[in-house]
Amino acid sequence: MITIIPEAPENVAAFSANGEVTKEDFENLVIPHVKEKVEEFGELNYLLYLDTDLDNFTMGAWLQDAFLGLKNLTKWNRAAIVTDKEGVQNFTDIFSVLMPGEFKSFPKENLYNALYWCKNGNEVEV
Repeated sequence: MITIIPEAPENVAAFSANGEVTKEDFENLVIPHVKEKVEEFGELNYLLYLDTDLDNFTMGAWLQDAFLGLKNLTKWNRAAIVTDKEGVQNFTDIFSVLMPGEFKSFPKENLYNALYWCKNGNEVEV
């Protein structure tokens, strides 16, 4: 299931994923929310807090996620993936070289810092 993170800055489409994530989660929540942010701000600042294993993303959800990425390819500004899974962190860091905009991984304990980075492009000093 995907939910919107309510305390996210206004210019950030921020989501939390837990349990099973389905195609419907993307169709009914993620895509409309992302579209709204891109229309309002002219760019996409995106955060995904992964509180589930990647195995819980159904194939339809992955296809929807890929579609979302391709559809808004030129609108990406900043994207943060918040997870303690080292493999996902490494993938995000490598993926950042291939995509327009900035992509960065953050450990779960740094959710606030990730939200701040998505909003401002820099991090809070700790």
